[in-house]
Amino acid sequence: MKILIYGLNFAPELSGAGKYTAEMAQMLADCGHEVRVVCAPPYYPDWKVANGYSMWRYRRDIIRGVRIWRAPLWVPPKPSGLKRMLHLASFALSSLPLLARQIAWRPGAVMLIAPTMACAPGALALARVTGAKAWLHVQDYEVDAAFDLGLLKSTRAARIAYGIERFVLKRFDVVSSITNQMVERAVNKGVDAAKTEFLPNWVDTRDIFPLGRVSEYRETLGIPAANTVVLYSGNMGAKQGLETLADAARALAARDDITFVFCGNGAARDDLFKRCEGLPNCRFLPLQPASSLNELLNVADIHVLPQRGDAADLVMPSKLTGMLASGGAVIAMARPGTALYEAVANNGMIVPPEDTGELADAIAVLAGDGARRAAIGAAGRRYAETMLSPLSSLLTLDTRLALLTGEAVPGPKPAAAPMTNGPILPAHVEKSEVE
Repeated sequence: MKILIYGLNFAPELSGAGKYTAEMAQMLADCGHEVRVVCAPPYYPDWKVANGYSMWRYRRDIIRGVRIWRAPLWVPPKPSGLKRMLHLASFALSSLPLLARQIAWRPGAVMLIAPTMACAPGALALARVTGAKAWLHVQDYEVDAAFDLGLLKSTRAARIAYGIERFVLKRFDVVSSITNQMVERAVNKGVDAAKTEFLPNWVDTRDIFPLGRVSEYRETLGIPAANTVVLYSGNMGAKQGLETLADAARALAARDDITFVFCGNGAARDDLFKRCEGLPNCRFLPLQPASSLNELLNVADIHVLPQRGDAADLVMPSKLTGMLASGGAVIAMARPGTALYEAVANNGMIVPPEDTGELADAIAVLAGDGARRAAIGAAGRRYAETMLSPLSSLLTLDTRLALLTGEAVPGPKPAAAPMTNGPILPAHVEKSEVE
C-alpha cells in the first residue's frame, strides 16, 4: 500500500512525536508498504533548526528506504502563544506544494500526525483529490493545550478554534490517539466512535532494558556510588510542570544521599536551571543521543514524571515508555481517571499534580527503601513487555488500514516489529538533496 505520512516532526528528532512518527514510518516500510513523508526540518525540543538543515529551504532525504520531503518553517527562539500559531501556520502553508507533488503518486492512505491540526485542510484535500483514505493520529490536542495552559486566552478565539477543530475532525475516515481518554475526547468533539482507534505509543524492550550494572553516567556526573539518583529526562516545556522538580530538589537539599539529574532541552530549561541554581544535589545534561538512551535511563534509581494538572488528558508523556522499560522505579504526578494514572498506578507511585510536598515525600520514601524501588521497577518492566509492544500497535494499524482501504496489507514481519538501534538518526540518511 502507498502511505503518505504528513506531520510536523520527524527524525532525527529524538523525543516527542517526531520519534514515534519516524518509527511508525520505518515499521510500515519494513512490512512492505511504500511510505513517503512530508515533514519539517528537525528543531524539537531545542526550538532551533538542527545543524545541516535550513529553516528556509526545501529538502529531500531518503532514510532506510523512506522518501522524505521537508518543508521550510519559521521557528521562534522563544515560543509564545501567538508565535506558536504562526510557527504551525508557516509549515502548513509551505508544505502545500509538497502535498501537491504527491497527487501523481496517488497514495492509498494519507496519515496526518497532530500536532499540527493546521495541516488538516491540506491532508483532507490531498485525500479527496487522489481518492485516498484520510487518517488523523493525535499525539497532542494542541487546541485544548493552548487554552488550558493559558497560551491563548480569548473566549472568542476559543469558540472559533474549537468550531474549526470539530468541523475538521469529523471529516477524517479514522481518528486515532495514544490513550483511551484521548480517543474519548475525539468522540466528545463529534467524531463517530466507529471511526476512532486506540493506537498507543510503544517501546522496544530489547533496546531499553535494565543493565544489571552501574550506569557509566554515574561516574561521568561524579555521583557517589551510594547515592539514590532521581532522573528527569525529556522535553522541558510548559506542559511538564518542571518547577515542582526544582522545588522538590530544594526541599531535599539537606539529603546528601539523593542526587537529581535533569536531562533535556526545551523552552523551560533555562527557568529550571535558574530555580536549581546553587543546589549541590542537582546535575544538568543536554538531550543525549539515542545510542546512549539506555545507559542514561539506567542511571536512575527513581524516574520522576511531573505534569501540570490542567494538562492531564491532553497528552500522554512519551517518555513514560522508556522509564518503565528501563526497570527503574517511577513516580508520576497524575489525577485518578487519567491515562497516566492508569498506566502507573500498579507499576509505580502516584502523587497529585503540582504537589511538591507529596513528591518530595515519595522520593524520600523510595530513597530509603531499595527493596520497594526494585519491586516497583520490576512491575514497570513487566508492564512495558506486555502492554507496550511495537508489534501490537503495528498489528492494529495494519488491520485498520486493510479494513479502511479494502487492500490486502503485507502484515508485520517478525524482524520488522522491534526498532533497530532506536530511532532513525542522521547517520542513516542515505541521500539528501536541497531544493
